[in-house]
Amino acid sequence: MILTRTPFRIPLGGGGTDLPAFYKQHGGFVFSAAIDKYMYISINRPILDSLVRVKYSRIEIVENTAQLEHDLARAALEYYGIKDQIEIASTADVPAGTGMGSSGSYLVGLLKGLQTLTRRGSGVQELAELACHIEIDLLHKPVGKQDQYLAAYGGFTIMNIDKNGAVQVSDAAIARETVEDLQNKLLLFYTGISRSAMVILGEQSAAAEKKESDVTKSLLQIKEIGMEIKNSIQGGNLDNFGRLMDEHWRIKKTMSTKMSDPNIDRLYALAKENGSLGGKIMGAGGGGFLVFYCPGDKERKSVREAMKTNGLKEMPFRFEKEGAKTMVDFD
Repeated sequence: MILTRTPFRIPLGGGGTDLPAFYKQHGGFVFSAAIDKYMYISINRPILDSLVRVKYSRIEIVENTAQLEHDLARAALEYYGIKDQIEIASTADVPAGTGMGSSGSYLVGLLKGLQTLTRRGSGVQELAELACHIEIDLLHKPVGKQDQYLAAYGGFTIMNIDKNGAVQVSDAAIARETVEDLQNKLLLFYTGISRSAMVILGEQSAAAEKKESDVTKSLLQIKEIGMEIKNSIQGGNLDNFGRLMDEHWRIKKTMSTKMSDPNIDRLYALAKENGSLGGKIMGAGGGGFLVFYCPGDKERKSVREAMKTNGLKEMPFRFEKEGAKTMVDFD
């Protein structure tokens, strides 16, 4: 029995510039942080039969890996040459389709477990890049590289992506007091809406690939704001980060009609009326979690009450230093 634990993440700046269609032209920049909400993957080799069992929101029981409908599990198992006699189960603190990077966390956690099972381990960057290779190159999903890297590395991670796709990763040097302060001033609320990010990401990727000026211009602005956000947080100027979040959200909304809707716009305006300096929908948009930056106790209390009145549930969190790890390895 093998059990892995992989964190989810909060994107802080530069989201969208990790799409291949953009970074191949302009290079990408992403600044994100892992949080203490996790994807758990258990792997077992059954003794009495050679069936393949994959348990998630569904249960698949098939005779060989090639018959699996779960594309991430199928591709990961095929990569390691595992054709049968395997059981995989996943559970998560946060549902899929909520903008927290669940598919990246699932795949990285599964690959980490399969590395442990096959004793074919590799470094953290190799793990992240393998997950990117499977999702982007093999499965042709319209995703970027942020989720896989954050799931593998954890912590406050800076990604500089070259035009050839090479990723330079560095740990953001942030004072402990600033981390604690940021933790207190960011509030996460679940909208109750789960959605697939693939449609929105597909639109953005296609537009960037066609070099549509509006989307490219927006992503260039988001990249610049992401760098400013990194500098603001590293310098302890968190209120400036909050204002930059607001600017980022304003630009992000112009990139797709599916990014927001009247209800999300209303909730965002309500949060600002109650003292939030800025926020956004997590991930690709369209639902999932709203995150707001609130500078003081008064503002946090007001925003919490306003969101609760509107039926949103807050999810408390702390930042997580560690990335994907094997918690149990009973050979």
